[in-house]
Amino acid sequence: MKYQLIGLADDDVGGDLDGETLAGGVIEEVSDRHAAFEQIAGALAGQRVDAIGHRVVHGGDVFSAPVLIDDTVVDALRSLVPLAPLHNPANIDGIEIARRVWPDDPQVAVFDTAFHATLPPHAFRYAVPEAWYREHGVRRYGFHGTSHAYVARRAAVVLGRPLDDLALITAHLGNGASMAAIHGGRSIDTSMGLSPLEGLVMGTRSGDIDPTVVAHVAAASGRSADDVIGELNEVSGLRGLCADSDMREILERRAAGDGDAALAFDVFVYRIRKYVGAYLAALGRCDALVFTGGIGEHSHDVRAAVCAGVEHLGFAIDDERNRHSDVIASVEHAERAVLVVPTDEEHSIAEQTAALLA
Repeated sequence: MKYQLIGLADDDVGGDLDGETLAGGVIEEVSDRHAAFEQIAGALAGQRVDAIGHRVVHGGDVFSAPVLIDDTVVDALRSLVPLAPLHNPANIDGIEIARRVWPDDPQVAVFDTAFHATLPPHAFRYAVPEAWYREHGVRRYGFHGTSHAYVARRAAVVLGRPLDDLALITAHLGNGASMAAIHGGRSIDTSMGLSPLEGLVMGTRSGDIDPTVVAHVAAASGRSADDVIGELNEVSGLRGLCADSDMREILERRAAGDGDAALAFDVFVYRIRKYVGAYLAALGRCDALVFTGGIGEHSHDVRAAVCAGVEHLGFAIDDERNRHSDVIASVEHAERAVLVVPTDEEHSIAEQTAALLA
């Protein structure tokens, strides 16, 4: 469980997200979320807390913006659990525990899906029976929205241009990975779908796959569809290809001549390249390709390999800049910029929380 205590001045709200981090950390190896919150409460003892912002993965069609949490909101979040069974229950637990620990402080839910609420119907609708959409909410929602929105704003600062004037492709690459096409600050397409399983190859998630694979493997192995989907989420992706989900380890094995690691790397990079081409077509133009997330920010090998496949599209990378993680990794006067922008979802959540309360 990650947490930060962030101090925002009045002029930070809606501004450049320069609030000061007063405290923070990651709670690991504890028995449960209650124990984690006890540690957080202890770490923040004596600190002033005005409000608490929670990251919630799935807002469905119900929530398209941050919302002040009350019992009605919690009930609505419970109704969305079938859309994100691996994530929303943990988010709800965190909210309920935090409301008990800090009962007098307003609490706000900030949704991973909210930034993608601007997707047009031709991008968010699946070609499935209308009843599936109307009755069961089967559509593309998208995730990592807080991160995509944050790095888009930062990219505009780096480029010295208004966000409203920019067309960007953002690549949030980590254990979970997704891409977005952003036009004028609005998400117009994204790689994740109904759940975070669709799209890019990830640490343990398969990404795009023929849906009949589920029925085929279930019938062939005698397991349930839920079991197969569980494996697509938990033991597929990079782990499925080379028995390792950590890109740092994969890069070391690849350098040593490990064929499985090389294949995993190639599949990972190839899927990203495909989405770069697709989103360039969707946007019609592109001012910058923005890398973020643990892999996107720290792996110059991944960035170089992605851009090596799309140089003819104007994404020419400078090896020296790329290796030293300069914000601008593209060659000087490149047709399209290649940027490395560290994400900061905690600051974005804090700013959205403060803006809503203001």
